[in-house]
Amino acid sequence: MIPCPALAGQGVLLYYLRVLDRLLANTVVACHALFIVFVVCGGFAAWRWRWVAALHIPCAVWGILIEYRGGICPLTPLENSLRARAGQQGYTGGFVEHYLLPAIYPRGLTAGVQMVLGTFVLIVNLCAYTLLLRRLTRGS
Repeated sequence: MIPCPALAGQGVLLYYLRVLDRLLANTVVACHALFIVFVVCGGFAAWRWRWVAALHIPCAVWGILIEYRGGICPLTPLENSLRARAGQQGYTGGFVEHYLLPAIYPRGLTAGVQMVLGTFVLIVNLCAYTLLLRRLTRGS
């Protein structure tokens, strides 16, 4: 079944490649959002599963450094490239674009705001690991 009569013939392949690129871009956004949640809250997961700390600490350091340095996560250019290949210009559309993107890429993101975000992540994780170390030293 051809999705659009105007895409009949060779255009159908291009259409499906663009759909695939958009799907991949949305997947990158979802992974990016999950990574951010892990960076902020992963220290608490280490309370339950100690091995998580070995994964979380480097991720948290990365997230804090990205914010402090005003850098861009490598997932951002990947997503933008996929969106451009999909023929998209903005972040309008479905659930992922509407709900997740504003949380990952807030408007008015300045160097000062990034410093606050980095400090927030640092404090949350210092609290999580301080409490974890107290629990471990008390034998709980």
